Amino acid sequence: MDLHFQFGFGMMEHCRHLVRSWGGGTVILSPRDLKRAQLVKLSDEIRDLPGGQVLVDPQFYVPRSDHFRLTAHDYWPASYETNGFFGGPGMQTLMSAVLQLNRELGCSAVILPGLMATTIDDDWLATVRATAEHAVTMNAGIPLYATVALGADSVRNSSGIQDVLAEFESLEVEGAYLLFEHTNGDYIVQDPIWLANALELAAGLRLLGKTVIVGYANHELLCLGAASVNAIASGTWMNVRAFSPDRFLAAEEDIKRKAVWYYDPASLSEYKPAFLDMAQQRGVLASMAPPASFGSTYAAPLFSGVQPSSVGFGEQEAFRHYLQCLLHQARGVRAATFDATVTNLRRTLDAAERQARQLARAGVLPGLRSFSDAFDPVRSALSSLEATRGPMLRRAWGTL
Repeated sequence: MDLHFQFGFGMMEHCRHLVRSWGGGTVILSPRDLKRAQLVKLSDEIRDLPGGQVLVDPQFYVPRSDHFRLTAHDYWPASYETNGFFGGPGMQTLMSAVLQLNRELGCSAVILPGLMATTIDDDWLATVRATAEHAVTMNAGIPLYATVALGADSVRNSSGIQDVLAEFESLEVEGAYLLFEHTNGDYIVQDPIWLANALELAAGLRLLGKTVIVGYANHELLCLGAASVNAIASGTWMNVRAFSPDRFLAAEEDIKRKAVWYYDPASLSEYKPAFLDMAQQRGVLASMAPPASFGSTYAAPLFSGVQPSSVGFGEQEAFRHYLQCLLHQARGVRAATFDATVTNLRRTLDAAERQARQLARAGVLPGLRSFSDAFDPVRSALSSLEATRGPMLRRAWGTL
């Protein structure tokens, strides 16, 4: 499983730096955060780097959005009427403009526009179908990925997930771009049904031969490796690590300075620098350092022997450290067989839980970014995947 960049506010230099450092990478560009000239410029810069590729997310989740930068793009319809849009000239105009934007940016595939489903029903499924059918007739010349953006209640709708999979059996698209709104606005989801259905949808699509990219992901969705997902996409701020339709409504331009967090890959939790000071005082700081194989030097000063909160570990280093670690974790998820992949994930969860408990006993606490309440939900979801898709994934694993 690969890691893509989910572009968000202030990420231009992060993307350039990390794609260059990694020797390649895919950036999912965001019209919400970039004007057209900026989209073109950043796309050119990324594609000029060895292995650099771009996709662009039309972010058409809420057609009546009032976000001034998003709605200023050429492809955004001047007016939107629910009845008739997807079967009429509005859809044709939208698709033509989206394909033109993809050509101008040199995208490696087309992410099709898609509404967010607050409810998975026949009307919403019809919009997915109509969008795909329009795109197919336009002969884009590159793969088409249908957008499946699900509200939190829709993710929990098990029968609705099966309806989505049934729809994809006849869609002539090469892939799916999945987005899952988190329950209760949580950063780390604690709902086993939500997680199980995310795995079920992803696995079902992969078994249909579709490429699957899951956007707006954080480290909790490393478990999607058990569904043989092709890539997850993540970024810097929390709003590009957890999908929410609110991000595509009225702009919140005042970016408040937020606390810096250090991601401990061993515990799957994030900690503020003050608690790293406590870890140093209690003699457990070394256990929080990333493995040398991850290649993350961004956090090295924290482990230099100096008081961690005094070394100037800032947002830039924290973001790059997180993405560097997540890249290596994502690429290390998949094993030679389905069973080995699930076993490795369970071992990772067990080791992370032991690490988190050891740190907590030493007074090193993650607060709001703790993974502690997610260990069992992820385990439960993996067990559900084994029961529902295990036999098929075992047989098909070598071809996925």
